[in-house]
Amino acid sequence: MSSKSSVSSNGSGKDSKAGQKKKGGGYLARQAKAKKTAITEDELAAKENISPDDVLRLTKSTSDYLCDRKANIYGIEFTRFKIRDMDGGKTLFEIAKPDGLELEGDEDEAIGEEVKEDDPNAGRFVRYKFSPDFLKLHTVGATVEFVVGENPVSNFRMIERHFFKDRVLKTFDFSFGFCIPHSKNTCEHIYEFPGLTSEQIQEMVDHPYETKSDSFYFVDNKLIMHNKADYAYDG
Repeated sequence: MSSKSSVSSNGSGKDSKAGQKKKGGGYLARQAKAKKTAITEDELAAKENISPDDVLRLTKSTSDYLCDRKANIYGIEFTRFKIRDMDGGKTLFEIAKPDGLELEGDEDEAIGEEVKEDDPNAGRFVRYKFSPDFLKLHTVGATVEFVVGENPVSNFRMIERHFFKDRVLKTFDFSFGFCIPHSKNTCEHIYEFPGLTSEQIQEMVDHPYETKSDSFYFVDNKLIMHNKADYAYDG
């Protein structure tokens, strides 16, 4: 089993020691480029291959998934996910597979989507419900555990974009690096949240599930997985 840590201080995180903040020059340069050449979901859906630079040009959350589940030819499957408050040390919740969703946590929860029989996108969407205090946190650690199939995975990268009412809140960019076949891997990503005013916090509390995220996963700069989530902060 391999274990890695990534950090994002202003949206960019590469493999590093836990707690080590990363400089954001590369990310800022990509953001500057993205603002000049925005792209729509329809334009991306028409492309044969979608790259990291492509999704960084999106200006709002997608309404659909940008790749088929079959694009994950590497057999990558996430088996555990935990969020903890880095300042207070409290585990906010933990989700584990494979036997459905096993939820742990006292105040906050992740609500699995209503799965329809033969739904090709089952398991790709999660609905989260947090207390308003979650928006006041500064730094959160997200530990993910995932397994890899029979093929090696090189340059495994995740770009996660968060939106509220179709405006960008923050973008996180993490690298998992290389993963050997049939391996179980654990990685903790460090999220530093954007500073929000009391008015912004109240607006997000008053509009549950209008905060959304898209998580895009790439191998060798080709999109192979796309997961979605939405959030409420009135728990």
